Amino acid sequence: MVDLSGSLVSPDQVRVSSEVAGVIASINADLGEEVQAGQILIQLDTRELQLAVERAESALRQTEAQLGVDSTRSSAVPPDEQIASVRTANANRDDARIKLRQTQEQVTKGLLPRADLDTVETRLKVAEASVQSALENVRSLKASLQDRRAAHELSKKKLADASIRAPASGAISERLVQKGEFVRENTQVVTIVQLNPLKLQTAVQEKYADIIRRDLAVQFKVEPFPNDVFVGRVANISPSINDQTRTFPVEILVANPNRKLKPGFFAKGAILTTKDTNVMAVPQEALSTLAGVSSVYVIENGAVRQQTVSLGVQEGLAFEVLDGLKGDELLAASSLNEITSGTKVTAIDGGGPKNAEAPDAAKDAPAKKTKSAGEGQRRGGGRGRSSVGDGGNN
Repeated sequence: MVDLSGSLVSPDQVRVSSEVAGVIASINADLGEEVQAGQILIQLDTRELQLAVERAESALRQTEAQLGVDSTRSSAVPPDEQIASVRTANANRDDARIKLRQTQEQVTKGLLPRADLDTVETRLKVAEASVQSALENVRSLKASLQDRRAAHELSKKKLADASIRAPASGAISERLVQKGEFVRENTQVVTIVQLNPLKLQTAVQEKYADIIRRDLAVQFKVEPFPNDVFVGRVANISPSINDQTRTFPVEILVANPNRKLKPGFFAKGAILTTKDTNVMAVPQEALSTLAGVSSVYVIENGAVRQQTVSLGVQEGLAFEVLDGLKGDELLAASSLNEITSGTKVTAIDGGGPKNAEAPDAAKDAPAKKTKSAGEGQRRGGGRGRSSVGDGGNN
């Protein structure tokens, strides 16, 4: 058994921030509340963001119309030659070419003057330049289309980001904003901590480096619940030793389904490294604890005697006894708050003692050898005996 002390921490802590600026319209989770991943925690006012979406969509539809894109059917952009402006420029160029050929024939035959040919050639050059200009304009519109599509998607994302959602499940450990407050981008609004499981962080002396390994059982107590024993398993072990403290960090995974434990609790306990034989143990119902002092009621010569005991580790409902008993005592195991040292008892049928002043105030059973602390408790059936076994962990 290796003693330990340390603090409980959340294995996952998330600081949630606002990705957009805006006024807080509502807060849907408060301090201490448990939330699920994806749940809306804070809602920002969306009027300005909705207008930005509509503006971006209008600009996008305008560019799509110039390119002949029907977004209701397909978002694919047609080839350059199928766009109206390019088709018009190509048609004008083709017409200029035809007129050039006709003019050349008529000039050759002497039907038109040479000046008319020069004019038609100039018109063809202008038409060819118009085609080139139309193609360049289309390429520019296509680039603009990509930009406006991205701007439209970004505006929709910002609108969605106005609903600040929980990125992970957990409990709200901190809320930093109020309803009606204006928050800027990247402003932290809440902190979420995971409560199940928790981690117990501790440091173990280097002399135990050869016996500490993963999955070893751990038992510990915390100050708010002094009578409860909590369990865990060694999860992570540091490979290096701190040269100042001569210890190495160890993390213990602790299940916390009922949320009884909280991050920040200070814990003291032990890592159960070996299994010892001949461990003396008593069942839980035979123990009385007051102000951190544990005792049992030993039945001797027809009377009850209160005996203080030192306890070790717990296994199931059995507690290891380090000092205070020999192992063959008969113990009272019920109505412990009704009996005191010196109370006279007599044995009755069924194995229980009878208090002359308070009938059936306590039960007892003769002590006997058991195979283990856990089995001793089971065989005792709740009647309370000092038992000797060979299965206690420490």
